[in-house]
Amino acid sequence: MCGRFALLAAPEELAAFLGLMDLEDFPPRYNIAPTQPILLVVSGETPPPGSNRPDRKALLVRWGLIPGWVKNTADYPLMINARSEGAIEKASFKTAMRHRRALIPASGFYEWRRVGERKSQAYWIRPKHGGMIAFAGLYEPWANAEGSELDTAAILTTAANETLAPIHNRMPVVIEQKDFARWLDCKTQEPRHVADLLKPAQADFFEAIPVSDKVNKVANTGPDIQERAEAILPEPRKPARGEAPANDDQLKLF
Repeated sequence: MCGRFALLAAPEELAAFLGLMDLEDFPPRYNIAPTQPILLVVSGETPPPGSNRPDRKALLVRWGLIPGWVKNTADYPLMINARSEGAIEKASFKTAMRHRRALIPASGFYEWRRVGERKSQAYWIRPKHGGMIAFAGLYEPWANAEGSELDTAAILTTAANETLAPIHNRMPVVIEQKDFARWLDCKTQEPRHVADLLKPAQADFFEAIPVSDKVNKVANTGPDIQERAEAILPEPRKPARGEAPANDDQLKLF
């Protein structure tokens, strides 16, 4: 899954990466959390004849998708992620999968590994060779009974690759830059045409850096939350009832 991520690139670098004309200035964000505004890129209006600018536009949307048919958000769960394997069949996501696919830029994301009954180890997961990434996203506008509109989004996830599987069994889908146009093209590319993009990143693409539990608190938004920390070791397994404890002396014989 993806429950927190970061976006640290300068606007001009990000605009070049995403194929946008420009972006408004914004500060680095080290701890982006659900329900907060996130940057999202969708297919825009057709560019004028002779123009070489990409047919894309940037939006600020709420992280947490709300389908248009939802009447009362209090009765609807927070949908920050969508499982890519069944998104085209699921009522909450099938319309967006067909008509409103998006890119969500990031510098990396955070994940937590269970190391005991009550403990977890946080990791900052980033591209091993640096640079930016773009998650596969879904975009959905929603309006309440009074007519107030809210743009919302979710991040598509897939099975974790072999590098990240020991931390968590899911990871965000990363769209490669060469596939941006195909993923965003909802006019000629049906979901079945882009299904091949919904796959785990290569095993050597990401590196996972253990960090402190500062990232657990949304109020912590500084660069210190990404500083490497000593990883928490798993707690020794307690013998089951009737099971003899491990004998280190016996192990020395082998």
